Amino acid sequence: MKSTRANLFAGLIMMLAFALMSLSLGAQTVARAQKTRPAVNAVAQQPIYSEYKAVRLGMTAEEVRAKLGEPALKADDQDYYVISEHEAAQIVYDAAHKVQAISVDYTGGVGAPDPKTVVGGELETSPRGQYKMMRYESLGFWVSYNRSVGPVVVVTITLQKKP
Repeated sequence: MKSTRANLFAGLIMMLAFALMSLSLGAQTVARAQKTRPAVNAVAQQPIYSEYKAVRLGMTAEEVRAKLGEPALKADDQDYYVISEHEAAQIVYDAAHKVQAISVDYTGGVGAPDPKTVVGGELETSPRGQYKMMRYESLGFWVSYNRSVGPVVVVTITLQKKP
């Protein structure tokens, strides 16, 4: 029993570290994309992907926890959920404790939705992986789909309110 708990805890710590690394890489990719490309996808259209498991930007932390349950890691500014062995979600809150960002990692790509159902088209390919971002200027948020390369593929889908 002790060994099982230790293994579960170690796995949770590894997933958290990997998720934070993925989120950091995703943020770097987004920053590069924003610096190097004009707002190509800045069109007034309805988003294809605007929520994760009924959690939407702007919801309160209490509403999120009512939808997803108790997080594996909980803080005032974010919650971390381990949905399954291959799926984890990080919910980030603003100062008013409302959802500012949702980032979901699919380890091995297992369970990840098709890019067309998230960003409406094919992904752009680079040596670091595949990526596409859709900006919804009139709605005040963006959605990105990032697929890493390497021995363990990770698909990260991020929804974030614009500052």
